[in-house]
Amino acid sequence: MYFDELDLSDDILDALDAMHFETCTPIQEQAIPVVLDGHDLMGVAQTGTGKTAAYLLPTIDLLSHSASQGKVRCVVMVPTHELAQQIDRQLQGFSYYLSISSIAIHGGNDGKEFARQQQAIKSGADILIATPGRLLAHMKMGYVDLSGVEHFILDEADRMLDMGFYDDIAQIASKLPKDRQTLMFSATMPTKIQKLANSILNNPVEIKLAVSRPTEKIDQSAIVCYENQKTPLLKRLFKTAYCERVIVFAASKLKVKELTRELKRSGWSVGEMHSDLDQAQRETVMSDFRAGRIDILVATDIVSRGIDIDDITMVVNYDVPHEAEDYVHRIGRTARAGAGGKAVTMVSDRDIRRFRYIEQFLGYEVRKDPVPADYGKTPSYDGRNSNGKKAAPQDNKPRRPANKHRFYRRKKGTGGATE
Repeated sequence: MYFDELDLSDDILDALDAMHFETCTPIQEQAIPVVLDGHDLMGVAQTGTGKTAAYLLPTIDLLSHSASQGKVRCVVMVPTHELAQQIDRQLQGFSYYLSISSIAIHGGNDGKEFARQQQAIKSGADILIATPGRLLAHMKMGYVDLSGVEHFILDEADRMLDMGFYDDIAQIASKLPKDRQTLMFSATMPTKIQKLANSILNNPVEIKLAVSRPTEKIDQSAIVCYENQKTPLLKRLFKTAYCERVIVFAASKLKVKELTRELKRSGWSVGEMHSDLDQAQRETVMSDFRAGRIDILVATDIVSRGIDIDDITMVVNYDVPHEAEDYVHRIGRTARAGAGGKAVTMVSDRDIRRFRYIEQFLGYEVRKDPVPADYGKTPSYDGRNSNGKKAAPQDNKPRRPANKHRFYRRKKGTGGATE
């Protein structure tokens, strides 16, 4: 579907045209009409499906129908300040031809930035894109007026709950008007998300998109080894492969710290990212990584979603993720914007069963790269799924498009708006 087939204003369509967005992604096609009709929405869709545009476009369209009254009219809650900044940048493009103001409210900045946020809130910015903790900090100072909020949006709700923001979100929601429209997006739908949805949504429309498999442009492989072989094998990997713009995911912040120290001792340019860092430290690390001052970023799942870096060359799962969806999110950091990429997973003997579940989800067996004999004995891996059946071998051949010859109503586009 084309964006101009939706009931969006000409000003928004002009902005989309200038940004070279013409065709909708599935979540945009399904969600935008629902939001424009005023319904609450529960959307389950992974990062990279275009859900940011799915809620921003109809929301700013609805806001544009009435003039600002000097009060905040929309609150978008997000888990991290990086995501808040990313969404704010997208909003600036989508609303270029509209008189809609916005401000990203997050930590990790100096007193001057806090004062700027304070002034924007007091003057009634139309849209606040905020992390829960920082918005509550402003609210406790007594000048935040949320009585005019018409739209409440929670993006990456599962990540916010994983980070312990359930009570903060509930507290913020309690200060909002009851007759608001509430939109909630999550990559997964565990019990705690269902509980939150039941408490803040009013008869919502539910849209659930299946988690997509990794792009075939990612060269996936696994190294089956014992736990104490991981770090030596990781160093070998960095010596034999192109090792700039690499993310290494570890299971805990303790492992991240230990691995970062070990790699630095071996002479690698390494940064670390985990929840013990404050916002200013996180921003510095990400800035250094984007600028190439850091070649390798060792991180927990704090950067597996919502971070917009297009030229990651390799992702290494130092630890097998607990869920197949987390595996997809992690390796999805590479092979973006049409480029290729490499994903390597280190599978210890105790994680073999978990990795088989991931292969079962993928529908094929990930290639197992041999470990050199001088590293000693390694665990056996028979490549069987949890049901005992042999997994299908990985086939990296390109697939023929389902509909090779498409009819373009106006002109060829560059694809849908993505996050």
